[in-house]
Amino acid sequence: MKVLGIVAGRHGGNSEILVKEALLACQESGAECKMINLFDYHIEHCIGCESCTVQMGEVEMGKREKYGGCVLKNKDDMDKIVNEMQTCNGVIMGVPSYDLTPSSLYLKFAQRFLAYELAFRIAIGEVKEDPHMVGGLIANGGSCLDWQTLTLDAMSATMFTQSIQVVDKMLATRNGLPGNVLLRPEQIARARKMGQNIIKAIQTPVEERGWLGEEDMGMCPNCHANLIYRGEPHWDGIQFPFECAVCGAGGDLVRDEQGQLRFVLAENGLIRDRNKNESRAEHLNEIVRTRIDYLSRKHETSQLAEYYKSITFPTI
Repeated sequence: MKVLGIVAGRHGGNSEILVKEALLACQESGAECKMINLFDYHIEHCIGCESCTVQMGEVEMGKREKYGGCVLKNKDDMDKIVNEMQTCNGVIMGVPSYDLTPSSLYLKFAQRFLAYELAFRIAIGEVKEDPHMVGGLIANGGSCLDWQTLTLDAMSATMFTQSIQVVDKMLATRNGLPGNVLLRPEQIARARKMGQNIIKAIQTPVEERGWLGEEDMGMCPNCHANLIYRGEPHWDGIQFPFECAVCGAGGDLVRDEQGQLRFVLAENGLIRDRNKNESRAEHLNEIVRTRIDYLSRKHETSQLAEYYKSITFPTI
């Protein structure tokens, strides 16, 4: 068993403490544990060049023999980190929350994941063995849920391209200063429980793995996120009354016998589940088709493109 802890908070901070406690529980169960703090590594911002998705599409269509990966892979430490991560059975992320969302350092790191999509790398033989990763997510902030509402859900949304099955999530609250969590033994104990859950999931057959966190966490019964929005038509016409903004599950809001609103999945509600490789492959198909349509009509935009290119404004 190999478990990697990834921290996006300051050294000695609350996120690091909680990840260390979770890793101690893993280590005591016999796992080989490593931990990195993203502050110790150089990570470039994704530049939105789309080189990775272009290459993936061309490989899928047989137009390219070899996948070159991210254009930035020789300029920073992402290759080293992700290649190590994709040999692990479990990953525990510890991320501070700033103004409702995860730290920018974590987002910079996670938004580079697409070029390293695990299912694709396995399919082309770049990764030799599927590690069947499970994940535990720890968000930490100085206030309660009302100032951390998007953090865990945003972290969950970064797991799909790495095929990480999230089995537990934890929100640590009221920890404004480094070490504040040490005054909250219940949160330390909860982090230890997460480590135990990670080991339990690793030791469970892949097809039998499931959610191990709090049973009633989140509105979505599929990924336990809280972000449910009114559905709109997908690019191929599929539509649900409501959808989970994180995993893409579709269904409707229904009141139960106690009058509480529940998000109930439709019969085909998991057809767009981003946890499934085939659903993400369908999204790649959407990207490829959109690109083909644009390139076939690009000549229609030439005059307008030159017009907007010629416009300038004073800068700072």
